[in-house]
Amino acid sequence: MAGRKSDFTLPTNTLDDLFSTQEERDEAKLQKIRDIPLSEIDGFPNHPFQVREDEDMFQLVESIKERGVITPATVRQKEDGRYELISGHRRKKACELAGFETLRCEVVDLDRDEATILMVESNYQRSQILPSEKAFAYKMRLDAMKRQGQRNDLTSAPVGQKFSREVLAAESGDSHSQIQRYVRLTNLVPELLEFVDEGKIKMRPAVELSYLDEDCQRDVVDEIDLNDCTPSHDQTIRMRKFFNEGKLTTEAISAIMSEEKPNQREKIVLRGDKVRSLIPKNIPINQTEEYVCKALEYYNKFLRSRAERYSR
Repeated sequence: MAGRKSDFTLPTNTLDDLFSTQEERDEAKLQKIRDIPLSEIDGFPNHPFQVREDEDMFQLVESIKERGVITPATVRQKEDGRYELISGHRRKKACELAGFETLRCEVVDLDRDEATILMVESNYQRSQILPSEKAFAYKMRLDAMKRQGQRNDLTSAPVGQKFSREVLAAESGDSHSQIQRYVRLTNLVPELLEFVDEGKIKMRPAVELSYLDEDCQRDVVDEIDLNDCTPSHDQTIRMRKFFNEGKLTTEAISAIMSEEKPNQREKIVLRGDKVRSLIPKNIPINQTEEYVCKALEYYNKFLRSRAERYSR
């Protein structure tokens, strides 16, 4: 995101920086860019963003084959001498698919929390981010900020806790409350989280389900599989209420999930112009429904009478 500032700053006030020219500083940066064997680069631990082999990936592979990696990936060197990938997981995968053996990288000196913050920030610009990806990315980001001494309790709003939420909201474009909802999704079992990613369960029902324990959530998954339907927001609110009261049994979940929801009721749609053309003009518009019902009643009687004649 243009103009976005990170909340951590690398040292820039060393004597070398103060007394060196821009050309010398650029040269020093170039010395940190090198081609590193793919076999020596490890992915970021618990990386929340998926690397999908989709059409965008195949286009990236062709671009790398033609022009190489234009923007270096970002890595940091670990104690064992290997490298940890901070930014560039898609580029690394594309290089593998393209048959390359190395990845052009910039080596940076960051600790675990600084690396986590940079990793999350670098992925905000993706065009498509799944709810589950955002959920775990926000949680990792907030945890890193907390370890850096920035309070980030999203369940209340003391003045001392506003900073981290404002930073995330400004960087991501999501509101404080929306960030809180995403973080709640990390409490869902994988099956429910997958339903959220697929759009089968909306955000607010998913948040309500996140307050249930694992056993109750898996009972909900079983009911979804059995009845091929997902719970409404109202149903999840009642489940959470029952759970808080210690009354949410498997039977209670089944009873709630088996209720007919308004959007599941069968609807009959009649085209007004087509129906009206079959109704005498002397019948007022406000009597159309009554006329149609009587016509259907007479037609039903006709069908029964015909069936009886044929059965004799």
